[in-house]
Amino acid sequence: MKTVLITGGNRGIGFETARQLTTRGFHVVIGARSEQHGQKAARELARLGKASLLVLDVIDSKSVASAASEFSSIGQLDVLINNAGIYPDEGISVLTIEREQMVSTFQTNTFGALEMTQAFLPYLKKSPTARVINVSSGYGQLDGLSANVPSYCLSKLALNGVTIMLAEALKEHGIAVNSMCPGWVRTDMGGASASRSVEEGADTAVWLATEADLNLTGKFFRDRKEIGW
Repeated sequence: MKTVLITGGNRGIGFETARQLTTRGFHVVIGARSEQHGQKAARELARLGKASLLVLDVIDSKSVASAASEFSSIGQLDVLINNAGIYPDEGISVLTIEREQMVSTFQTNTFGALEMTQAFLPYLKKSPTARVINVSSGYGQLDGLSANVPSYCLSKLALNGVTIMLAEALKEHGIAVNSMCPGWVRTDMGGASASRSVEEGADTAVWLATEADLNLTGKFFRDRKEIGW
């Protein structure tokens, strides 16, 4: 049985990705800040297959290290999906955003994904088909940057850069690293007027975790097709 760890997996796109992978026979490990919310999600998933909770906060190095230590009881990680993210840019622009908010967004959306990959690398190396999937955004594309979504756009642009670097660094270990854009999805973050269902938003992540060629690495995908940085 393959194991997948999904940060922010207790709701939204993360939970739907977890649900689909549970039905495909994965042991799904939910990474969640809240033990209460994480346990609720894990219980729901356990009706479909094997699911566990790993309490972790991607902005806290001690929390990430503790979660990585706890994961040793499982031992092998086949897929890491860095899904946890925040979108805090309502009502501000690149002209008014404060440095502290920039730092806060990068801590979750960029640095968290990098540190998670570093911390769980020993377990990924044990898998013959390891994959890292970074949930990015079209807002992170060079031609998608918006002055009115400054910290989110720049954090996802940097996450795409992290993807390129990790893919290069991990190629010798046979570990595929890719970014994906779920599109505008009806979640707490995307809002009720978004154009895509949560099932559609999760589809490319599920594909990258299961069916995509392992030789595909260092790329950016939407709707299972490569898109430009």
